[in-house]
Amino acid sequence: MAHSVTDHQSPLPVSEATVLAPSGQAQDLSSRWTAVDSLLCGAFAGAVAKTVIAPLDRTKIIFQVSSNRFSAKEAFRFICCSYMKGGLLSLWRGNSATMIRVMPYAAIQFTSHDQYKRLLGGYYGYQGQALPPFTRFLAGSLAGTTAVMFTYPLDMVRARMAVTAREMYSNIMHVFMRISQEEGIRTLYRGFTPTIMGVIPYAGITFYTFETLKKIHAEKTKRPQPHPHERLAFGACAGLIGQSASYPLDVVRRRMQTAGVTGSAYVTVLGTMRAIVTQEGVIRGLYKGLSMNWLKGPIAVGISLSTFDITNDLLLKMHQIGFSAH
Repeated sequence: MAHSVTDHQSPLPVSEATVLAPSGQAQDLSSRWTAVDSLLCGAFAGAVAKTVIAPLDRTKIIFQVSSNRFSAKEAFRFICCSYMKGGLLSLWRGNSATMIRVMPYAAIQFTSHDQYKRLLGGYYGYQGQALPPFTRFLAGSLAGTTAVMFTYPLDMVRARMAVTAREMYSNIMHVFMRISQEEGIRTLYRGFTPTIMGVIPYAGITFYTFETLKKIHAEKTKRPQPHPHERLAFGACAGLIGQSASYPLDVVRRRMQTAGVTGSAYVTVLGTMRAIVTQEGVIRGLYKGLSMNWLKGPIAVGISLSTFDITNDLLLKMHQIGFSAH
């Protein structure tokens, strides 16, 4: 999931572009920055972050969709067994589907976040200024919801590939075809409701926390941009808080997505949640794998947010150099 010193700076590229460009060229540079630039930055940031933590992410999903008790020892054992049986690349099984999903997801999320901030800022009279807390949260929630709506079937495919052997699903298209033929097209959207319910607090809290920390940092240090390691730390804090708040719905989503291959009958959000609590308990069921998420989540979000900011800055400087050459 991915996603600045003040709210009118990165990831609001037009405003930052105005700062970077000479005064006579500020308007031209602002117009040169397009949604394509945001899409590219977001796609790259999401791809880098998810590739780094792919083995941990797959391990978490395996435990989320099973009734086996999670522990760090068991997780480590699973990773070792996967390596011994299938080699190093087996730890990245399903990562191709992850890339196909996360690149458009992150691109749409970051780009729509820019647009929602501008729209909400204009609507509430904060255009070009730092947005108030609730509006900051709302922009993040809307961005996450928009990204999920456009990319959800890819998330379903990725989950199926992560929990099955290569013999069952050979590639992404094979997953789509088998699900459509054997379970119906509607199955591609199984788990959509808990995903939306979870992404609203997750994306909202993540973006809100990241931008708030950068805003506080700017006020304390008087520096317009934090250093890369500071951005990474801010993103890690944002991811830790956001994912912890929405984790039970993530477990419910994975159970519903993989019901067709695990033999479980998870149909509704409440029914799935009730079954998990009854069979496994609240902590061991709904929060299964949370400690793994505390390890991989902050790393992924930190890398994603800081990579977006850094690539955003680089593109803006390239635009500025282009204007200087003219």
